[in-house]
Amino acid sequence: MKIDLLAENTLRKRSNKGVREAAKEIGISPATLSRVENEKVPDLETFGKICRWLGDDPSIYLGLPQQNSTSQVRVHFKKESAISSDTAKALSQMILLAQQVLLNENRE
Repeated sequence: MKIDLLAENTLRKRSNKGVREAAKEIGISPATLSRVENEKVPDLETFGKICRWLGDDPSIYLGLPQQNSTSQVRVHFKKESAISSDTAKALSQMILLAQQVLLNENRE
């Protein structure tokens, strides 16, 4: 993971905003935002929230080619409360990225 790039882009977008204000916009705690800005790897849900806030494709931080595919991955769970929709979307993006990596490895 290119955590240094994620930290750099997060700091750049936050610019003159305080940590608390930016964290509130993202939907994470100020302590979590501070850790990411100090190049600590976030959990999956936080990573997804930060990428959405930045408007960035997560693949740029994962070192994978960006997806231009119209395919869609759907995540199904027994109970709606088992996982947030943001987490389900982040999981589906990671599955697509992993699939692309496997396809690329098989072509080599």
